[in-house]
Amino acid sequence: MNHFPHRFYVLILTILVVLTSATAKAQDGMQRWQNFDFAKSALRSADVTGLALEDLTLMRGIVFGRHGRIFKDATIKTYLEAQAWYKANPDFQNSMLNATERNNLDLIRVAEASKHESVQPGDMRYWRTRALPPRKLGKHSGAEWLVLRSEIEAIHGKRFESDAWLQQYFDERYWYKAGKYDPKSLSAIEEKNLATITLAQKRSRKVALAPGDMELFENRLISAQMLHGLSLYELRLLRNEVYARHGRSFQAPWLAQYFFSQPWYQPDDNFKDEQLSGADKSNVETIVAYETKIHDDLSRKPVTRSLLDGLFVEDASQMRQEIYARRGKVFKEPWLQKYFSSFAWYKADPNFTDAQLTDLEKRNIATIAAYEKKAVSAASVIEG
Repeated sequence: MNHFPHRFYVLILTILVVLTSATAKAQDGMQRWQNFDFAKSALRSADVTGLALEDLTLMRGIVFGRHGRIFKDATIKTYLEAQAWYKANPDFQNSMLNATERNNLDLIRVAEASKHESVQPGDMRYWRTRALPPRKLGKHSGAEWLVLRSEIEAIHGKRFESDAWLQQYFDERYWYKAGKYDPKSLSAIEEKNLATITLAQKRSRKVALAPGDMELFENRLISAQMLHGLSLYELRLLRNEVYARHGRSFQAPWLAQYFFSQPWYQPDDNFKDEQLSGADKSNVETIVAYETKIHDDLSRKPVTRSLLDGLFVEDASQMRQEIYARRGKVFKEPWLQKYFSSFAWYKADPNFTDAQLTDLEKRNIATIAAYEKKAVSAASVIEG
């Protein structure tokens, strides 16, 4: 027993030596890329094919790090902060990258995506020509599923004006170029991947319905129970989808943009809302009643923390602003004004003041505002 402490310390010392050696090797392995001029020299496929995922991730960090980009990713952040040459730049912009750097990043990013055990935000360019198998889906937050799905369309220049945080997310991607999006530009593989991700997202949330599903209910009735778990935004899309499948043209820009991006949408100027009948009409009425109850309760019932739990700060903020909107407040933010103006119940009142709010509305606003201070931003949880 007298030898046990000695053996124990020898074991600990051996482990420390191995870890130190591994760290040193990792640093040595990256030394070549620290000395590589990504702004002037082009990488070859052979340069990245044999590298480990961790090395590829750090290599990507070096390219951006030369311009001072600040990363959320702890591994990249820690690595860069340990480099004498790294100078954090809060004002970093993707426009600082030249064409050679962008091409090098493309090569690195595709190599990274090929080595991920499950698909991650930022990987969908790799999957443009590959069918995404179920085993690669993994588990994701609601925001991550939305980013993955939207990324397929963003690659083709789609704008996301109805989701300010989502548009900002893609604006911050070096490869993104907003343009005139045509859903017909998606390949058969991309359409299949889009459907695969959408289905996985719905299953992960355990919701019975999601936007895009109303084709299945053209001759079947939905129930209020089936709408549980959907956001107000999704409920509105679901309701308008019933009309869109008959070719309705939409005046609200964000709705028009959304449905024009759906491959099944065919505008029909001859369609009139009053033509809706049967199950379609009943389903719209069910959704409207469900929406109305949620909206009205913002002014009639106390908002509880349990109702807010899980909401991103962007969603909570929009809910808080709706209390003001129902009193006619005119918003300074163009996208917010455009959003509420598209509701039939919204009546702009330039003379609105907070004094018009009831005590309950003020308490609900305070409850939501307090939640927003601790809520997570959808954009902050995704690096991409």
